[in-house]
Amino acid sequence: MMKRMKTMMEDRRQVIHQVQCLMLNLLQSVVCTMSSRLVVFHLLIFTESRYPRNLYRLAEHIRQPKFPLALRRFLFMHNHPDQQPPTEIENLPSFEGEIRVYHSAVAIYYAPSDLCGAGGLYRERIRSTPLFHGHERRDTVFVVLDESKGGMEGMEIGRVLLFFSFRYRRESFSCALINWFIHDEEPDRDTGMWTVQLERDRQGQPTVEVIDIDTIARGAHLLPVYGSSRVPDDFSHHDALDSYNSFFVNHFIDHHAHEFITTS
Repeated sequence: MMKRMKTMMEDRRQVIHQVQCLMLNLLQSVVCTMSSRLVVFHLLIFTESRYPRNLYRLAEHIRQPKFPLALRRFLFMHNHPDQQPPTEIENLPSFEGEIRVYHSAVAIYYAPSDLCGAGGLYRERIRSTPLFHGHERRDTVFVVLDESKGGMEGMEIGRVLLFFSFRYRRESFSCALINWFIHDEEPDRDTGMWTVQLERDRQGQPTVEVIDIDTIARGAHLLPVYGSSRVPDDFSHHDALDSYNSFFVNHFIDHHAHEFITTS
């Protein structure tokens, strides 16, 4: 047991060293013309071994029955980017490969307003885990859908249900399974913040989609739109995303978020 633990610790140290080397090499290539939206790279580091590797068994394990359909739609759109995917799962590409699950991803992006970031780079860990300090944690993120539009007009909010990777036709993919939070046409007049609502399908269930993690820009901080009723004294903030219908996208959480969201 002790030998196994030492081996695991050594593997983790090697991974951390590799990440540090990547950071140092990247810092040498940073230029002043970088956009504040630029994401340098994402990293999925430590594989969680207790998850099934099979797509359908994994979907059952994480209680996301729409996961197989979402993944096969993702593969169809990867193969045919200019076509709409079929609605029937039988007409979508099949997948028989192994899936590896991760509880977090690291996003490194250019944030010159953050004085603590080396060379203007900021490192952020985004988590999707069933247990974090005694509670489930599924972080929300900004997903870039249209690079030609600035601020929130080119993005939506996603809640990460699962980070995972797989190989398909000799190509490696790092992805996230998400719920969508769709923003309104314009910011709230009173607060200046954008508001988002959980997107639901015709049956009233939250929509799910598989996205490439390279479309994730950074983590997002949502504030519930509380309304006029009193919040129960025993209410836990861990349940907020599952308890409220609308949320403010908080662009006051840090300097970079303000620049990032309000850019026109």
